[in-house]
Amino acid sequence: MDFTNPLVYGAPCFLGLILLELTYSKTHKNKDLYKWKDLRSSLTFGVGSAVLAPLLKTISAIVIFNFVYEIFNPEVEGVRTNIMGWASFGYAWYVWIICQLLDDFSYYWFHRQNHMVRFFWAAHIVHHSSDNFNLGTAVRNGWFTILYKPFFYMWICAIGFPPEMLVVCLGIEALWQFQLHTKYMPKLGIIEKIFNTHTMHQVHHAKNLEYMDKNHGGFLNIFDKVFGTWKELDETIDIEFGVSHPPNSYKIWTILTHEYKDIWLDTKKSKNWRHKFMYTFGPPGWSHDGSTLTIKQTRRKLKAQSSVTL
Repeated sequence: MDFTNPLVYGAPCFLGLILLELTYSKTHKNKDLYKWKDLRSSLTFGVGSAVLAPLLKTISAIVIFNFVYEIFNPEVEGVRTNIMGWASFGYAWYVWIICQLLDDFSYYWFHRQNHMVRFFWAAHIVHHSSDNFNLGTAVRNGWFTILYKPFFYMWICAIGFPPEMLVVCLGIEALWQFQLHTKYMPKLGIIEKIFNTHTMHQVHHAKNLEYMDKNHGGFLNIFDKVFGTWKELDETIDIEFGVSHPPNSYKIWTILTHEYKDIWLDTKKSKNWRHKFMYTFGPPGWSHDGSTLTIKQTRRKLKAQSSVTL
């Protein structure tokens, strides 16, 4: 069964909503919400993603997902059967819901590892590199994440969900993620008990120490709450958006590659191969000599200093 990725229809809506928010911000005393050079960079990344995604989808969806699906769900006497013994899943409405939930679980871990593993962060930092939080930032996606993202999801096909179903669920997830990037939505009351909302995503994009590496969820916030990464927006705190070590450039290639360059330079700081490995695949901020600290190390250090002061 063939399905169309929802992003095919979502892309024109993205541009329309960005234009609407841009116009509203410029006419309602929030002229700094968008900066022209920053928006140009974000839209360039968005267009690049729109061009690259269909090309790489052939590799990820058709090749990887289908390969995994065929290996783990061979046809047995005309029936697609999982190697564990159950019939592979069809297209009933409840199967769609389950697939979307599993997609959301995978998205949480994919997104969290983008913040925990520096090599992945080097690709994901593009999305966080703007110090503006708006719908333009939503399409500011690094082009290299597409290369490894499918590997976080292929287990869903392995247990019996059709590849085309998973691709649609990935598209729906992306649509939800886009609309989270606006400051014009207030807290949504009871909805915030279950779903990842706009205020929660502001926390995720903040570079305030208390907010960093929080709220990695897609649709739902339950995985953040279960695995200890959830943080509610404190409206008494002035949010600063962006990253601790920004590219300080609007040039596409610089934004796209600056963290890879920093990784390369850091690996030269030590001849120890374990140190080189940690500079590449350890958490961002890790250093062998304590010259830079991870977010967890920084929080522990500040907590120790505050306890000594008390």
